[in-house]
Parts: sequence; C-alpha cells; structure tokens
Amino acid sequence: MAISGKLLVGCVADDFTGATDVANIFARGGLKATVVIGVPDDDREIDADAIVVALKTRTIAKKAAVEESLTALRWVRRRGAEKFFFKYCSTFDSTAEGNIGPVTDAMLAEIGETFTIACPAFPANARTIYKGNLFVGDVPLNESGMRNHPLTPMTDANLLRVLGPQSKAEICGCYYDTVKHGAFAIGEWLATADKGASQIAVVDAITDGDLIEIAKGFKDLKLFTGASGLAYGLTHYLVRDQASPEIPLSLGREGHRAVISGSCSVATNDQVAAMLADHEGFRIDVARLAEGRDVVREAIEWSSGRLGKKPLLIYATAHPDEVKANQRRMGVSASGDLVEKALSEIARKLVENGVNELIVAGGETSGAVVKSLGVDQLAIGNEIAPGVPWVGAMSNGRPLSLALKSGNFGGRRFFIDAWDRL
Repeated sequence: MAISGKLLVGCVADDFTGATDVANIFARGGLKATVVIGVPDDDREIDADAIVVALKTRTIAKKAAVEESLTALRWVRRRGAEKFFFKYCSTFDSTAEGNIGPVTDAMLAEIGETFTIACPAFPANARTIYKGNLFVGDVPLNESGMRNHPLTPMTDANLLRVLGPQSKAEICGCYYDTVKHGAFAIGEWLATADKGASQIAVVDAITDGDLIEIAKGFKDLKLFTGASGLAYGLTHYLVRDQASPEIPLSLGREGHRAVISGSCSVATNDQVAAMLADHEGFRIDVARLAEGRDVVREAIEWSSGRLGKKPLLIYATAHPDEVKANQRRMGVSASGDLVEKALSEIARKLVENGVNELIVAGGETSGAVVKSLGVDQLAIGNEIAPGVPWVGAMSNGRPLSLALKSGNFGGRRFFIDAWDRL
C-alpha cells in the first residue's frame, strides 16, 4: 500500500539502467516505486508513491530527447506528482550539445520554474562532487574510464564547464563550504541566489549525509536533477524514516540463466574476464556483423546445448582501442546500432528458448533488450549491488527476472554473484 495515497515523485530517466537504479533507491527508502517503459498509451492504474518513466534519450538527437522527456514529464504531472526528478548518470554522460542541459531547460519551462540543481553524486558508487568537479573514486571524471566512453567520452571533470554550453540557464555552484554546514546553510545560500534569470546550481556532495541535507535545503524545489544518489536524499526527506527492506520477486524458478553484455566500460571488461574464468562465453565480433555474417544465429546455436549447466555469457565487450577502430571503420552510430540490434535479438531468442533470469550490462544495450522483449513495466526486487536491483517483468506471458546494469557499476564478480540475490 502506498504510504501517502498520492504520487509523491514523478521521475523521468534518460536510460533503462538508470530507471531501475533510481527506482531501487526509492524502494529501499520506503516508497512504493515502479518503472514504466516509455510513456504508457493506456489508462492503467498504477498504485505508487514514485513512478519512474524509463526512456532511451541519453544519446539521441537533442530535439527528440527534449520532446520525449517533456511527454514523460507531462504524463506524470497529469497523475498529480508533487515533485519531479530528471535522472541521468552519475558520470554525467553527455556531449557538448546535451542532452542534460536542453532537457533540464525544457522541464523548467514546462513547470513554470526558473531554478533547479544538478547533483550527479552517488557516494555509494564512489561518485562525488567537490568545487563543481566530479570524481570517480579518487580521480577526476576525465581521468577515469569515462574518457574512453564510445558514445559520451567525458574529457572535463568540471560540471559547470560541461553544462554551460548545453544550457540557456546561468550555471552556478553551491560548493562544499556551504553544503558541509547542512540544510540551514544551504537554505541561506539559496535565499541569496538571483531569482530573476533561469539558473542551474551544480551542488557538491561527498557523503550520503550531504545528499540528505541537500534535499532538505532545497526542499521547496519542484524539479530535481541528478543521479540516484540525490533520490536517496529526497526519499529520506519525504519518508523521514530510512528502511532497507528485502523485496523478493515472486517468479517461477524453472528456467535458464544468461548474461548479455554490450558495455565496454572498464568495470564491465573486468566482470566479463572474471566470468570467463569459470563460465562459457560467446563473443560478438563487430567486424563480422558489419560483413553481414549471421552472428545472431551462430550465438543461438552455440547456446542451445549449453543452457542450464551454468549461466552463459554473450558479450560484445571490447577494449577502448578496438572500439575506436570499429567506430573509425563504420561510424560511431552505425557500430553501436549493429551491436545493440544483435544483442537484443539474441536476448529475445534466449528467452524463447527458456532463459528466465537475465543480466544485461550497458545502458544502451539494456534499452534495446527490454524493447525487444516487449516489456512495458518493471517491479523492483532485491538489490544486487549499489544502483543495481533485480526487477520482475513479463515478456509475452513469460515471467522474467532481469538485472539491468550500468556499465560502470558493480564489482569484479558481479555476473557470478548476482544470482545469490534473487
């Protein structure tokens, strides 16, 4: 039963892994949360305190990203959401053109507000912000593996400089000298902010406690933007009583297990290597895909006699030099589309062949796979690692347990140990 009888938070997520990530944070904090895939075109009743609309807008054209995001915002607004949350990655995945800045600008205009914050901090996953600079672990963002991201390489850790060219708003910083003194000091800082022009404040955060104080200090905002760490602070403020419930999924246990990996992040490369040490894997060769080879059929034939023994791994994961070589040969968009199409077709056929527990690594890959499976809503289950829960879904009448993992999340044994959390 929802704690309030009304929708407290309407969230728009720019990719599917981010959607399950933030819904998991809402659920862990005591809110009844659900994820819908895209904007529903029906009048379904959804009993929830927090609804997350999962979009695939992180790397599409700016105009399309704005249009899809506003459609989602309007949908949760019609359902009576009291606050709105634009969720993007804790590594601020973006390009010089967007899409974080343009979508934020459009959302502010849509709800008639002129001020919001940008806070992609997620301390539980070692994402922190100091003096407006985003750190991944102990290194600035531009010195992390994100500098080699195939679609959104991040070459500047300073979020004010990254966001400035994307947005029409004035970009300012609410720094740690203020945040460390808590909600009252943040409120005093906000009182001095220029209310005339549209503003986005990049807010420092180093600990989970900072996120709670940030949510309290900016409690009157209608729109929040950031990573799921900020949702932790917001949920703590809304519920005022932290909880970390176990939320087991009630799904059938008969079936097979598989991992689909499309991410080329440093973390996922390590996870693939760890799984291959004791499990069988089939590598998707992008060059052979480009030649027109039926790699999908080969992968399914390879898997047919192996399902049920141990979880299988189908992966297109590659190291940065290989990714860049493929992009030079085929183009950034074309090479990515080839991989997504192949992996989503393989996932669909695996499910048809009896796989009902599936891990998918990579935001773009997760979006493609979920759409291929015809999934339109996700129920949040137990957390595997910070930012990654198991979720329940239905695909053509088949119950599935899915884990949609951001490429950068999880420890080295994630693919091996995740099943223990079902």
